[in-house]
Amino acid sequence: MIKRVRSWWGAEQNDEQPPAVSKDNIPQHVAVIMDGNGRWAKRIGMPRVIGHQNGMKAVKRTAIAADELGIKYLTMYAFSTENWTRPKEEVDFLMRLPEEFLAIELDELIEKNVQVRIMGHKEHLPSHTLAAFEEAIRRTEHNTGLILNFAVNYGSRLEITEAMKKLGREIEGGTIKAEDITPELIGKSLLSEEMPDPDLLIRTSGELRLSNFMLWQLAYSELWFTDIYWPEFNKEHLHEAVAEYQRRSRRYGGLK
Repeated sequence: MIKRVRSWWGAEQNDEQPPAVSKDNIPQHVAVIMDGNGRWAKRIGMPRVIGHQNGMKAVKRTAIAADELGIKYLTMYAFSTENWTRPKEEVDFLMRLPEEFLAIELDELIEKNVQVRIMGHKEHLPSHTLAAFEEAIRRTEHNTGLILNFAVNYGSRLEITEAMKKLGREIEGGTIKAEDITPELIGKSLLSEEMPDPDLLIRTSGELRLSNFMLWQLAYSELWFTDIYWPEFNKEHLHEAVAEYQRRSRRYGGLK
């Protein structure tokens, strides 16, 4: 089910409270397309990079709020394989953001028992960007709380293509036969193999598309879209999305 909403805190609804969230039906895995950084900055008359900086603050707010709710996995779409086509100055800035974010926030994430992971094609990342993530992964690898998974240089079509190549090589090598390929085997060949599929997808900024994000994994996810720009996203918006998720009936093509 797809639903597009305006935030409960919009100008026309200032007197309303965010909906209550039940602890009995919390999504295990929430994926987020963090959209609208540049448009938010433009709206307030600032450069796009200011939007990206404030977007990282929203990452921290959302991770802490997700952990408090009991969400186990939070996957943030941070940089796509298509984002390399943006102006070089913006790309260079985006590649420095993980260092800045983790240098400031990693200690608190460790205190919160958060485990940092990265999902994407790492070989194309600048060495300084990858080093920042690798240090965060190393320092949090034994944490047992929320898994904060950054999708960086990630594109779902490339992910699926590489998975098919891997399975093709296994068929050629005689390890498996074509008849052995199942949806479960394909899922285990993807970059997200260690995580369950997302229960809930959130996309900010009012856009209604998946933008090449986890196309296989989102097959039965609940989709929630909001007009709020990502730098504005906060705990109340996450509660709103989860409350809407809890009102839905997930039937997976069957009947309930």
